[in-house]
Amino acid sequence: MTRINQTIILILGVLILNSCKDNQQANQAAAAPPATFPVAELQTTTVTGYQEYPVNIEGIVNSDVRAKTSGYIQKVLVDEGEKVRKGQPLFKLETQTLSQDANAAKASVNVAQVEVDKLVPLVEKGIISNVQLETAKANLAQAKANYNSVNANIGYATVKSPVDGYVGAINLREGSLVSPSDTTPLTTVSEISTVYAFFSLNEAQYISYLQKMEGQSKAERIKNSPDVSLVLANGEVYSEKGRIQTTTGQIDQNTGTIKIRAAFKNPNEILTNGNSGNIRIPTEYKDAIVVPQSATFEQQKDILIYKLDESNTAKSTIIKIQGSVGNLYVIESGVEAGDKIIVSGVGKLRNNTPITPKEVAFDSITKPLTPLFK
Repeated sequence: MTRINQTIILILGVLILNSCKDNQQANQAAAAPPATFPVAELQTTTVTGYQEYPVNIEGIVNSDVRAKTSGYIQKVLVDEGEKVRKGQPLFKLETQTLSQDANAAKASVNVAQVEVDKLVPLVEKGIISNVQLETAKANLAQAKANYNSVNANIGYATVKSPVDGYVGAINLREGSLVSPSDTTPLTTVSEISTVYAFFSLNEAQYISYLQKMEGQSKAERIKNSPDVSLVLANGEVYSEKGRIQTTTGQIDQNTGTIKIRAAFKNPNEILTNGNSGNIRIPTEYKDAIVVPQSATFEQQKDILIYKLDESNTAKSTIIKIQGSVGNLYVIESGVEAGDKIIVSGVGKLRNNTPITPKEVAFDSITKPLTPLFK
Protein backbone atom coordinates (compact mmCIF):
# COMPACT_ATOMS: atom_id res chain seq x y z
CA MET A 1 0.00 0.00 0.00
CA THR A 2 1.41 3.28 -0.99
CA ARG A 3 1.90 6.14 1.44
CA ILE A 4 -0.79 8.16 -0.37
CA ASN A 5 -3.35 5.42 0.14
CA GLN A 6 -2.47 5.19 3.81
CA THR A 7 -3.01 8.92 4.19
CA ILE A 8 -6.39 8.76 2.46
CA ILE A 9 -7.50 5.87 4.69
CA LEU A 10 -6.40 7.77 7.79
CA ILE A 11 -8.34 10.91 6.77
CA LEU A 12 -11.46 8.87 6.02
CA GLY A 13 -11.19 7.20 9.41
CA VAL A 14 -11.02 10.56 11.19
CA LEU A 15 -14.02 11.86 9.27
CA ILE A 16 -16.06 8.75 10.07
CA LEU A 17 -15.12 9.02 13.77
CA ASN A 18 -16.13 12.72 13.95
CA SER A 19 -19.39 11.96 12.18
CA CYS A 20 -20.20 9.30 14.73
CA LYS A 21 -19.48 11.72 17.56
CA ASP A 22 -21.75 14.40 16.01
CA ASN A 23 -24.55 11.87 15.60
CA GLN A 24 -24.09 10.73 19.20
CA GLN A 25 -24.27 14.35 20.49
CA ALA A 26 -27.32 15.08 18.35
CA ASN A 27 -29.04 12.00 19.65
CA GLN A 28 -28.21 12.99 23.21
CA ALA A 29 -29.55 16.53 22.60
CA ALA A 30 -32.72 15.14 21.08
CA ALA A 31 -33.16 12.86 24.03
CA ALA A 32 -32.74 15.70 26.64
CA PRO A 33 -36.11 16.91 28.04
CA PRO A 34 -37.12 20.62 27.79
CA ALA A 35 -36.20 22.95 30.64
CA THR A 36 -38.44 22.83 33.72
CA PHE A 37 -40.55 25.86 34.71
CA PRO A 38 -43.06 26.29 37.57
CA VAL A 39 -46.67 26.36 36.32
CA ALA A 40 -49.90 27.23 38.16
CA GLU A 41 -53.55 26.94 37.19
CA LEU A 42 -55.39 30.23 37.58
CA GLN A 43 -58.37 30.51 39.92
CA THR A 44 -60.72 33.32 40.87
CA THR A 45 -60.15 35.03 44.18
CA THR A 46 -61.09 38.21 46.04
CA VAL A 47 -58.36 40.73 46.81
CA THR A 48 -58.29 44.26 48.16
CA GLY A 49 -56.00 46.97 46.89
CA TYR A 50 -55.35 50.42 48.31
CA GLN A 51 -54.69 53.86 46.92
CA GLU A 52 -53.01 56.41 49.19
CA TYR A 53 -53.21 60.19 49.03
CA PRO A 54 -51.58 62.81 51.30
CA VAL A 55 -53.95 64.53 53.74
CA ASN A 56 -54.05 67.55 56.03
CA ILE A 57 -55.80 67.10 59.38
CA GLU A 58 -58.01 69.76 60.94
CA GLY A 59 -60.39 69.77 63.88
CA ILE A 60 -64.07 69.83 63.02
CA VAL A 61 -64.14 73.36 64.45
CA ASN A 62 -61.23 75.79 64.22
CA SER A 63 -62.31 79.10 65.68
CA ASP A 64 -60.01 82.11 65.53
CA VAL A 65 -60.06 84.15 68.73
CA ARG A 66 -59.94 87.91 68.11
CA ALA A 67 -60.32 91.03 70.21
CA LYS A 68 -63.62 92.88 69.85
CA THR A 69 -62.17 96.08 71.26
CA SER A 70 -58.81 97.81 71.16
CA GLY A 71 -56.44 97.64 74.10
CA TYR A 72 -53.25 96.23 75.54
CA ILE A 73 -53.15 92.60 76.67
CA GLN A 74 -52.95 92.73 80.44
CA LYS A 75 -52.93 88.99 81.10
CA VAL A 76 -52.96 85.70 79.18
CA LEU A 77 -55.19 83.37 81.19
CA VAL A 78 -54.49 80.04 79.47
CA ASP A 79 -51.57 78.13 77.99
CA GLU A 80 -51.05 76.61 74.57
CA GLY A 81 -52.58 73.16 74.24
CA GLU A 82 -54.89 73.69 77.21
CA LYS A 83 -58.40 72.29 76.99
CA VAL A 84 -60.99 75.03 77.45
CA ARG A 85 -64.77 75.25 77.49
CA LYS A 86 -67.01 77.64 75.61
CA GLY A 87 -67.19 81.04 77.37
CA GLN A 88 -63.99 80.49 79.39
CA PRO A 89 -61.82 83.68 79.67
CA LEU A 90 -58.65 83.43 77.62
CA PHE A 91 -57.22 86.98 77.61
CA LYS A 92 -57.68 90.06 79.78
CA LEU A 93 -57.23 93.46 78.15
CA GLU A 94 -56.33 96.66 80.00
CA THR A 95 -59.57 98.45 80.99
CA GLN A 96 -58.37 101.59 82.80
CA THR A 97 -59.02 103.86 79.83
CA LEU A 98 -62.37 102.17 79.22
CA SER A 99 -63.33 102.67 82.84
CA GLN A 100 -62.56 106.36 82.56
CA ASP A 101 -64.67 106.52 79.42
CA ALA A 102 -67.46 104.72 81.27
CA ASN A 103 -67.38 107.22 84.11
CA ALA A 104 -67.54 110.11 81.68
CA ALA A 105 -70.41 108.46 79.81
CA LYS A 106 -72.26 107.85 83.10
CA ALA A 107 -71.86 111.50 84.04
CA SER A 108 -73.32 112.51 80.68
CA VAL A 109 -76.33 110.28 81.35
CA ASN A 110 -76.85 111.90 84.72
CA VAL A 111 -76.66 115.41 83.25
CA ALA A 112 -79.12 114.52 80.51
CA GLN A 113 -81.48 112.93 83.04
CA VAL A 114 -81.41 116.07 85.22
CA GLU A 115 -82.26 118.17 82.16
CA VAL A 116 -85.27 115.98 81.34
CA ASP A 117 -86.48 116.00 84.93
CA LYS A 118 -86.24 119.81 85.01
CA LEU A 119 -88.20 120.31 81.80
CA VAL A 120 -91.08 117.91 82.50
CA PRO A 121 -92.96 120.17 85.02
CA LEU A 122 -92.33 123.26 82.88
CA VAL A 123 -93.99 121.59 79.91
CA GLU A 124 -96.87 120.43 82.09
CA LYS A 125 -97.46 124.06 83.21
CA GLY A 126 -97.18 125.31 79.64
CA ILE A 127 -94.19 127.47 80.40
CA ILE A 128 -92.09 125.94 77.60
CA SER A 129 -92.97 124.05 74.50
CA ASN A 130 -92.87 120.25 74.28
CA VAL A 131 -90.14 120.48 71.62
CA GLN A 132 -87.53 121.35 74.23
CA LEU A 133 -88.49 118.34 76.32
CA GLU A 134 -88.31 115.97 73.36
CA THR A 135 -84.89 117.32 72.51
CA ALA A 136 -83.73 116.72 76.08
CA LYS A 137 -85.11 113.17 75.98
CA ALA A 138 -83.22 112.52 72.73
CA ASN A 139 -80.02 113.76 74.36
CA LEU A 140 -80.65 111.41 77.27
CA ALA A 141 -81.16 108.43 74.95
CA GLN A 142 -77.91 109.26 73.14
CA ALA A 143 -76.01 109.50 76.42
CA LYS A 144 -77.36 106.12 77.55
CA ALA A 145 -76.37 104.54 74.22
CA ASN A 146 -72.85 105.86 74.57
CA TYR A 147 -72.67 104.54 78.12
CA ASN A 148 -73.92 101.09 77.07
CA SER A 149 -71.37 101.00 74.26
CA VAL A 150 -68.51 101.75 76.63
CA ASN A 151 -69.77 99.11 79.06
CA ALA A 152 -69.93 96.58 76.24
CA ASN A 153 -66.32 97.34 75.36
CA ILE A 154 -65.39 96.78 79.00
CA GLY A 155 -67.05 93.37 78.72
CA TYR A 156 -65.16 92.69 75.51
CA ALA A 157 -61.92 93.36 77.37
CA THR A 158 -62.29 89.82 78.71
CA VAL A 159 -61.74 87.69 75.61
CA LYS A 160 -63.54 84.35 75.92
CA SER A 161 -63.39 81.06 74.07
CA PRO A 162 -66.09 80.79 71.40
CA VAL A 163 -66.15 76.94 71.49
CA ASP A 164 -65.08 73.92 73.50
CA GLY A 165 -61.68 72.74 72.38
CA TYR A 166 -57.92 73.07 72.67
CA VAL A 167 -55.93 76.30 72.59
CA GLY A 168 -53.50 76.56 69.70
CA ALA A 169 -50.48 78.81 69.37
CA ILE A 170 -50.79 82.06 71.32
CA ASN A 171 -49.62 84.67 68.86
CA LEU A 172 -49.65 87.75 71.12
CA ARG A 173 -48.57 88.10 74.74
CA GLU A 174 -48.80 90.59 77.63
CA GLY A 175 -48.23 94.18 76.59
CA SER A 176 -49.23 93.71 72.96
CA LEU A 177 -51.69 96.21 71.53
CA VAL A 178 -54.61 94.49 69.84
CA SER A 179 -57.67 95.64 67.93
CA PRO A 180 -60.61 94.12 66.03
CA SER A 181 -58.88 94.93 62.72
CA ASP A 182 -55.82 92.74 63.42
CA THR A 183 -55.21 90.11 60.71
CA THR A 184 -53.48 87.73 63.14
CA PRO A 185 -55.80 86.16 65.73
CA LEU A 186 -54.87 86.01 69.38
CA THR A 187 -55.09 82.21 69.14
CA THR A 188 -57.22 79.46 67.63
CA VAL A 189 -59.38 77.04 69.59
CA SER A 190 -59.89 73.66 67.90
CA GLU A 191 -62.51 71.03 68.59
CA ILE A 192 -60.79 67.67 67.90
CA SER A 193 -63.18 65.03 69.23
CA THR A 194 -63.63 64.40 65.51
CA VAL A 195 -61.14 65.53 62.88
CA TYR A 196 -61.39 66.18 59.17
CA ALA A 197 -58.85 64.77 56.70
CA PHE A 198 -58.67 66.84 53.52
CA PHE A 199 -57.11 65.42 50.36
CA SER A 200 -57.31 65.99 46.61
CA LEU A 201 -57.85 63.84 43.54
CA ASN A 202 -57.20 64.81 39.97
CA GLU A 203 -60.07 64.66 37.49
CA ALA A 204 -59.34 61.13 36.26
CA GLN A 205 -58.90 59.75 39.78
CA TYR A 206 -62.12 61.38 40.93
CA ILE A 207 -64.15 59.97 38.03
CA SER A 208 -62.71 56.49 38.59
CA TYR A 209 -63.47 56.72 42.29
CA LEU A 210 -67.14 57.61 41.70
CA GLN A 211 -67.58 54.99 38.99
CA LYS A 212 -66.53 52.22 41.36
CA MET A 213 -69.29 53.09 43.84
CA GLU A 214 -72.94 52.10 43.60
CA GLY A 215 -75.63 54.77 43.41
CA GLN A 216 -77.53 57.04 41.06
CA SER A 217 -76.13 60.33 42.39
CA LYS A 218 -72.85 61.61 43.76
CA ALA A 219 -74.30 61.69 47.29
CA GLU A 220 -75.43 58.04 47.02
CA ARG A 221 -72.04 56.92 45.70
CA ILE A 222 -70.21 58.69 48.51
CA LYS A 223 -72.62 57.19 51.05
CA ASN A 224 -71.94 53.70 49.65
CA SER A 225 -68.17 54.15 49.61
CA PRO A 226 -66.14 51.91 51.94
CA ASP A 227 -64.49 52.94 55.19
CA VAL A 228 -61.07 54.51 54.76
CA SER A 229 -57.89 54.25 56.83
CA LEU A 230 -55.39 56.86 57.91
CA VAL A 231 -51.65 56.23 57.81
CA LEU A 232 -50.01 58.51 60.37
CA ALA A 233 -46.77 60.42 59.91
CA ASN A 234 -44.89 57.68 61.79
CA GLY A 235 -46.09 55.03 59.33
CA GLU A 236 -48.58 53.46 61.72
CA VAL A 237 -52.21 52.91 60.69
CA TYR A 238 -54.60 54.93 62.87
CA SER A 239 -56.85 52.76 65.03
CA GLU A 240 -60.13 54.41 63.95
CA LYS A 241 -61.71 53.95 60.53
CA GLY A 242 -62.98 57.03 58.71
CA ARG A 243 -65.71 57.92 56.25
CA ILE A 244 -65.60 60.13 53.19
CA GLN A 245 -68.30 62.74 53.73
CA THR A 246 -68.30 65.20 50.86
CA THR A 247 -66.44 66.75 47.95
CA THR A 248 -66.21 70.28 46.66
CA GLY A 249 -68.70 71.11 43.96
CA GLN A 250 -66.28 71.53 41.07
CA ILE A 251 -62.78 70.94 39.74
CA ASP A 252 -60.28 73.64 40.65
CA GLN A 253 -59.29 75.12 37.28
CA ASN A 254 -55.87 76.17 38.58
CA THR A 255 -54.82 72.77 39.94
CA GLY A 256 -57.10 70.40 38.04
CA THR A 257 -58.07 68.71 41.31
CA ILE A 258 -61.13 68.33 43.49
CA LYS A 259 -60.97 68.49 47.28
CA ILE A 260 -62.45 65.67 49.34
CA ARG A 261 -63.19 65.55 53.08
CA ALA A 262 -63.15 62.47 55.28
CA ALA A 263 -63.94 62.37 59.00
CA PHE A 264 -62.29 60.32 61.74
CA LYS A 265 -63.31 59.93 65.37
CA ASN A 266 -60.53 60.97 67.75
CA PRO A 267 -61.43 59.51 71.16
CA ASN A 268 -57.83 59.29 72.39
CA GLU A 269 -56.95 62.75 71.05
CA ILE A 270 -53.99 61.39 69.11
CA LEU A 271 -54.80 63.60 66.17
CA THR A 272 -54.77 67.36 66.33
CA ASN A 273 -55.08 70.38 64.12
CA GLY A 274 -52.25 70.47 61.57
CA ASN A 275 -51.37 66.76 61.53
CA SER A 276 -50.43 65.17 58.22
CA GLY A 277 -50.53 61.62 56.87
CA ASN A 278 -51.94 59.56 54.04
CA ILE A 279 -55.50 58.44 53.53
CA ARG A 280 -55.86 54.86 52.30
CA ILE A 281 -58.87 54.10 50.10
CA PRO A 282 -59.63 50.39 49.55
CA THR A 283 -60.76 48.84 46.29
CA GLU A 284 -62.17 45.31 46.46
CA TYR A 285 -61.87 43.05 43.43
CA LYS A 286 -64.38 40.22 43.77
CA ASP A 287 -63.93 36.90 41.93
CA ALA A 288 -60.92 38.33 40.13
CA ILE A 289 -58.12 36.69 38.17
CA VAL A 290 -54.74 37.68 39.60
CA VAL A 291 -51.19 36.85 38.51
CA PRO A 292 -47.86 37.66 40.13
CA GLN A 293 -46.12 40.55 38.48
CA SER A 294 -42.99 38.40 38.28
CA ALA A 295 -44.85 36.17 35.79
CA THR A 296 -45.26 39.04 33.32
CA PHE A 297 -42.99 40.92 30.95
CA GLU A 298 -43.28 43.99 28.77
CA GLN A 299 -42.98 44.18 25.02
CA GLN A 300 -43.61 47.35 23.06
CA LYS A 301 -45.64 48.84 25.93
CA ASP A 302 -47.81 45.71 26.17
CA ILE A 303 -47.80 43.47 29.22
CA LEU A 304 -47.60 39.76 28.37
CA ILE A 305 -47.68 36.43 30.12
CA TYR A 306 -46.80 32.90 29.03
CA LYS A 307 -49.73 30.49 28.92
CA LEU A 308 -49.15 26.77 28.66
CA ASP A 309 -51.00 24.94 25.90
CA GLU A 310 -51.96 21.24 25.77
CA SER A 311 -48.60 20.30 24.25
CA ASN A 312 -46.69 21.97 27.10
CA THR A 313 -45.60 24.84 24.87
CA ALA A 314 -45.27 28.38 26.25
CA LYS A 315 -47.46 30.81 24.34
CA SER A 316 -46.98 34.56 24.89
CA THR A 317 -50.31 36.32 25.52
CA ILE A 318 -51.12 40.01 25.91
CA ILE A 319 -53.05 40.77 29.10
CA LYS A 320 -54.97 43.88 30.13
CA ILE A 321 -54.47 45.09 33.70
CA GLN A 322 -57.41 46.26 35.82
CA GLY A 323 -55.37 47.16 38.88
CA SER A 324 -52.53 46.08 41.13
CA VAL A 325 -52.57 44.71 44.66
CA GLY A 326 -49.15 44.40 46.24
CA ASN A 327 -47.07 42.13 44.01
CA LEU A 328 -50.11 41.01 41.99
CA TYR A 329 -51.82 42.25 38.86
CA VAL A 330 -55.61 42.08 38.69
CA ILE A 331 -56.43 40.93 35.17
CA GLU A 332 -59.21 42.44 33.07
CA SER A 333 -58.68 40.27 29.98
CA GLY A 334 -56.19 37.91 28.33
CA VAL A 335 -56.38 34.95 30.69
CA GLU A 336 -59.17 33.26 32.58
CA ALA A 337 -59.76 30.72 35.31
CA GLY A 338 -58.41 27.29 34.36
CA ASP A 339 -55.55 28.63 32.23
CA LYS A 340 -52.08 27.47 33.18
CA ILE A 341 -49.31 30.05 33.25
CA ILE A 342 -45.56 30.01 33.77
CA VAL A 343 -45.11 31.83 37.06
CA SER A 344 -41.37 32.57 37.08
CA GLY A 345 -38.30 32.50 34.88
CA VAL A 346 -40.15 34.11 31.99
CA GLY A 347 -37.03 36.01 30.97
CA LYS A 348 -35.50 32.73 29.81
CA LEU A 349 -38.44 31.86 27.56
CA ARG A 350 -39.39 32.63 24.00
CA ASN A 351 -42.74 32.23 22.31
CA ASN A 352 -43.60 28.64 21.29
CA THR A 353 -40.87 27.18 23.52
CA PRO A 354 -41.56 23.64 24.81
CA ILE A 355 -41.11 23.27 28.57
CA THR A 356 -41.35 20.67 31.27
CA PRO A 357 -44.06 21.97 33.63
CA LYS A 358 -43.71 21.74 37.39
CA GLU A 359 -47.12 22.23 38.98
CA VAL A 360 -47.25 24.66 41.94
CA ALA A 361 -50.23 25.60 44.10
CA PHE A 362 -52.15 28.70 43.05
CA ASP A 363 -52.16 29.99 46.63
CA SER A 364 -48.38 29.92 46.71
CA ILE A 365 -48.09 32.42 43.87
CA THR A 366 -50.56 34.91 45.35
CA LYS A 367 -48.87 35.31 48.72
CA PRO A 368 -47.57 38.86 49.35
CA LEU A 369 -43.84 39.38 49.19
CA THR A 370 -42.05 39.91 52.49
CA PRO A 371 -40.12 43.21 52.35
CA LEU A 372 -36.36 42.94 52.84
CA PHE A 373 -36.18 46.31 54.57
CA LYS A 374 -38.66 48.16 56.75
